[in-house]
Amino acid sequence: MIKHLTIGAAIVAFVAGPGCAQAPKSVSIRIDVRKDRKPIHPEIYGVSFADAKALADLRCPVNRNGGNATTQYNWKLNADNRGNDWFFDSFGEDDPAPGGRVDNFIKDAKANGAQPMITIPMIGYVGNIGPDRSMRYSFSVKKYGPQQKTDPSHPDAGNGVKPDGANVTGNDPTDANVKADAEFQKGWVEHMVAKWGASKKGGVRYYLLDNEPSLWSSTHRDVHPQGETLDEILNDSVGYASMIKSVDPGALTVGPEEWGYPAYFWSGADQDYGNKNHWPANRPDKDAHGGEDYAPWFLDQMRASSKKAGKRLLDIFTLHYYPQGGEDGSDNSDAIQLKRNRSTRSLWDPSYVDESWINDKVNLIPRMRAWVDAHYPGTKIGITEYNWGGEKSMSGGTVQADILGIFGREGLDVGCRWTCPASGTPEYQAMKIYRNYDGKGGSFGDISVSDVVPNPDDVASFAAVRKSDGALTVIVINKQLHDTAKVDLSLAGFKAKKASAWQIAGGKPIASIGTVDVAGGKLTRMLPAQSITLFVVAGK
Repeated sequence: MIKHLTIGAAIVAFVAGPGCAQAPKSVSIRIDVRKDRKPIHPEIYGVSFADAKALADLRCPVNRNGGNATTQYNWKLNADNRGNDWFFDSFGEDDPAPGGRVDNFIKDAKANGAQPMITIPMIGYVGNIGPDRSMRYSFSVKKYGPQQKTDPSHPDAGNGVKPDGANVTGNDPTDANVKADAEFQKGWVEHMVAKWGASKKGGVRYYLLDNEPSLWSSTHRDVHPQGETLDEILNDSVGYASMIKSVDPGALTVGPEEWGYPAYFWSGADQDYGNKNHWPANRPDKDAHGGEDYAPWFLDQMRASSKKAGKRLLDIFTLHYYPQGGEDGSDNSDAIQLKRNRSTRSLWDPSYVDESWINDKVNLIPRMRAWVDAHYPGTKIGITEYNWGGEKSMSGGTVQADILGIFGREGLDVGCRWTCPASGTPEYQAMKIYRNYDGKGGSFGDISVSDVVPNPDDVASFAAVRKSDGALTVIVINKQLHDTAKVDLSLAGFKAKKASAWQIAGGKPIASIGTVDVAGGKLTRMLPAQSITLFVVAGK
């Protein structure tokens, strides 16, 4: 889910006026199919909670069952606790069948060609409901006193915040929850293997080690009021990963699923300490563990634990990332739209200073790869939650297309958008142009190749060769809000005469826009402002 943190740094704003249409900007794009060749992993085109229709239409390779509510999912009762997202209420599904909600999720994923990613709770408590499947809640007003807000449908269910702004403390975690350890969750993994088969025989392949543990003291403070420590996340991850592998040795474990930039460096305990003490220089938990940052320390310890156990305990190292400068909402002012398209540089550009309170060079995907190479070689990397906002605007579409192109070019192994965009929106269409542009399974290529543009903040481009037929596929994204672009594509190492073209523009669905001649290894086309164009160049 979308997370923000204020750490005393100013938000940097780049304001652009509305502008007006100008003469088309000429953009030279240089593509060389012989250079920078690397495989594009199809799992980067993942989503979260997509329905069956979207899974089939977008040809999603993975569908993630994640988020805050999964941290306290009780598979035995088919119920969960919603935590801070909704008054710490515990609700049961209408169907009392054990694991029913997730079994339906798995069924839809498998029926439509997607691999389900299932979150296994590690927090130690899961939601509990009444014997008649009635809801329970953690912060009763009658029991704990007046609170700032209450559930509109249940006035005794408070939000756990006193009228003076202080959190209710000392509550009984079993008011709306029940203890659940690794043995409890082992029963669930056994249930899924029994129902769906082992991972290597068509069962569940991916198990996520909970969700954003360093935020438990906020999102799930009814059962975990103190910030999660480094020792706690390590012990939980080792214990639960070992349990999963004992039931299904071929399953892939995924973690630590942390929420955002501060959580790459500091544990939940240190984040809590910083929030309460105006972010001093020291970090007690980190200092007590040799001063190593959270993410590389975690990888070091998981590698050591794997060696001791005689088997790999972490298969995919995953983080979450959301832009923090206002891009992730519904604000579609020109300034935000421009920043939305610029800020994807935080995913890959080592020179880009993030334009928010982060105020640092995030360089996320190369940083993750460097951490893994140095601290746990062979581990895959994934960004399993991201969302840049603007879903109903073309800037939401151009940024989504940009992100998927970056994921492929930079060699990310797994990516899951939060959640699945609504059908017909520019973001949905942007995902579809990579996976099913013609409605017949037409897709972007499998091998990323060199594609150089003069300024990716104005026009970005990504190129790949398709293994099935040898076609060269090129996606060109005109991010400019008001100006057309005259693009000249030079194709080195690839002989062709014609290219078919598909385009998203004006908020409309993908449309075929005919063919383009390729002469002397060059292709020229005028592209509208805020558009996404796919060229499919057949080999000579």
